[in-house]
Amino acid sequence: MPDCTDIIDETCCRGSLEIEAENHEGQNPPYKRQISKVSRPKTKSEICGACSNLINSIVGAGIIGIPYALKESGLVAGALLLVLASYCTDKSLRMLVELAHFHPRLKSIDVLTFEDLMFLPFGVTGSNFVLASMLVMAYGAMVAYLLIIKDTVPIVMGLGDDPGEGSFMEREFVMIVTSLIIVVPLSMQRDMSSLSFTSAISVMADIALVFIISIFAPVKESVKEAGGLLAVISGNWISSGFFIGFGVLTTAMACQHSAFIVSGSLNKLNSKRWSIVTMISISIACILCSILGIAGYLAFLDDTQGDVLNNFDYGTIEATVARALLAFTMFFTYPMEAFVARHVIMQLFYKGDIDGDSTEESLCFNRRIKWTMVIFLATLIPAILVDNLGPVLSITGSLGGCFLAYIAPGLAYLGLHGDSFLQYVSTMLDKSSSRTEIEGGYTNMDTGPVRDYRDILDGPKPWWWYPMLMPIWIKIATDGSQGMTERLAALEKEHGTVEEQHIPSTETILPVRRDYFISIFFVAFGVIACVAGLFSNFFASLQ
Repeated sequence: MPDCTDIIDETCCRGSLEIEAENHEGQNPPYKRQISKVSRPKTKSEICGACSNLINSIVGAGIIGIPYALKESGLVAGALLLVLASYCTDKSLRMLVELAHFHPRLKSIDVLTFEDLMFLPFGVTGSNFVLASMLVMAYGAMVAYLLIIKDTVPIVMGLGDDPGEGSFMEREFVMIVTSLIIVVPLSMQRDMSSLSFTSAISVMADIALVFIISIFAPVKESVKEAGGLLAVISGNWISSGFFIGFGVLTTAMACQHSAFIVSGSLNKLNSKRWSIVTMISISIACILCSILGIAGYLAFLDDTQGDVLNNFDYGTIEATVARALLAFTMFFTYPMEAFVARHVIMQLFYKGDIDGDSTEESLCFNRRIKWTMVIFLATLIPAILVDNLGPVLSITGSLGGCFLAYIAPGLAYLGLHGDSFLQYVSTMLDKSSSRTEIEGGYTNMDTGPVRDYRDILDGPKPWWWYPMLMPIWIKIATDGSQGMTERLAALEKEHGTVEEQHIPSTETILPVRRDYFISIFFVAFGVIACVAGLFSNFFASLQ
């Protein structure tokens, strides 16, 4: 954990600044070979700006659905899941950026995106897997933001009496107009560092929203009617909608699709500064989600809706202020997800080039502006047709969230450190076999013959080999190791060899045994949660 004194440095709160002249035009250092042609940011943020952007990408529509998640999963199980999701998010964010920038074999490679990272071990399949997951996650989140705008803004403006009720002009039309005025211009910005100010406003609005709900929600009355706090807790350890709630919690905490955009906007990126950003951001997000989730659930218990503000009485000052704060948050958070969705489209169709050339510009509508409008319209249509926020959050988290937050980071770590993992497993097997097969024709002593790890992996297996699904992890590591060797060789052939003396001494992070097991847990847990979440939502829709 970074020391808190490191957080407060003289550059912490300067906001955005221009990159030094030598990199202003997006040129790579001469020793760096870039995988894709993704456009580099022209402005960068300090720690406070990066924290604001990361918190804003986490505490979006998901925070208002935390009480609903606790209702579905059970109060105790939901609270524990929130803590687990927070830890996994922090760990995976640091794991991804450390792999991309501080891997010992990637010092001469410029890995600027999540999909580039997955391309190295798993090729186009890995890259497309991440891009599809990012698009699902960002798209679902943007639809949820518009749904909240549709529910909250008309009431704040005095055009409706009941959340979820009203004519097209009272709800959908207001959503369209306000989004065009606020959301679309912010979404058209080129670099995420340009959103640092609005992200800071959004975070402050979230904090105020949490305190208003925790103070004015009828927690005492509700708990008293239910027989007291102990009765509520004892009857709400875990519920049948466990994985539905987990999907909502995953949506609330998942921000891996923004990891490279935010880290790319951080000035003087290193592992220490990035860990400070993730530690501050995840801690604040977890605290806010916990306070709002527990207070919101205890206030309404089994009547808790997907948008907990819809449980509050219409016309009270505190409810109106809370809805206004939530609307501010949604207006300023939508652009964060629009950046991600636009990034995916740029990668799929333009190899990451967001700017294009002057021949593509028609009036003021360049490539970036055109696709931003397409994304907005694509999210606007379902937001007009759909009203229930809960299933949108749960399905988004179960599908895109589990892929991005758990499965992809675990695969990336095992694939990029494939050789090291295979060597570690072979050492475990060799030790196991030396204890049980002394007479097997070889010895594990220093004076004995050296055995290649491939020979050991092909030999007899201990009892734990299949229960731990080791053939799967070996396959992932083997494919990743081979794929990385092939693609690094292809890059070297295309761009030439970079002499080691031309590469400046930079930070290097070697693989850690503990992280192998964390990566395996990520993949296994993500697959189980994804399948169970989708089935839970399907059966819930039939009831």
